[in-house]
Amino acid sequence: MPQNEPLANLIENTDIRYIAIEGAIGAGKTTLADMLGETLKANVIREQFDENPFLKDFYRDADRYAFQTQIFFLLTRYKQQQQLFQADLFHKFLVTDYIFEKDKIFAFLNLQDEELKLYETLISAIERNIPTPDIVVYLQSSVSRLMGNIRKRARSYEVGMSETYIKDLNDAYNYFFFRYKATRLLIVNAAELDFVGDQNQYEDLVREIFRPNRSAVEYYNPMRNK
Repeated sequence: MPQNEPLANLIENTDIRYIAIEGAIGAGKTTLADMLGETLKANVIREQFDENPFLKDFYRDADRYAFQTQIFFLLTRYKQQQQLFQADLFHKFLVTDYIFEKDKIFAFLNLQDEELKLYETLISAIERNIPTPDIVVYLQSSVSRLMGNIRKRARSYEVGMSETYIKDLNDAYNYFFFRYKATRLLIVNAAELDFVGDQNQYEDLVREIFRPNRSAVEYYNPMRNK
């Protein structure tokens, strides 16, 4: 990695334009997306959790409300992704805090067999022409770190979220991204990463994102730099 090259030069000369941040609930996706938005003067597209009227009921009774919650998210994400096609004359970079394919992670984890069949019929009809990021940054974390972040931010609809659900979700994310091949992928060990409180760690992460001549899949462990 060209540590001596100014970060501004890496950003200026990159072929990366569309960056997607991913990770399980509590990984820090939106926080990192917002920070990159500031650094890059980028257009930031955030997933609209608060707009889902079924989410609170889902965390209270997952079996009853999983399908409604999933379909609302699917259609909302699809609408957002379609808007990414629109020309943006004011921003060089686009940053999102999710990828469209992540919808399937939650579907396979939460839906029953017949619900899943209907979901697959619907998504197969609408997933064409979804824009692909130039790079996906997967914030891989531990269950304890995820639960700590969830408790810290104290969203009302996440109060009753169980550690078992987060473990299952984290395992599902790992399974998905260890097989992900749609675009360049940077897997970040975020279990002990403090890109919010440590400016050096944040800048090192940005360098990793924009490092030239990268492989299709790469791993970044910030602890190795200490």
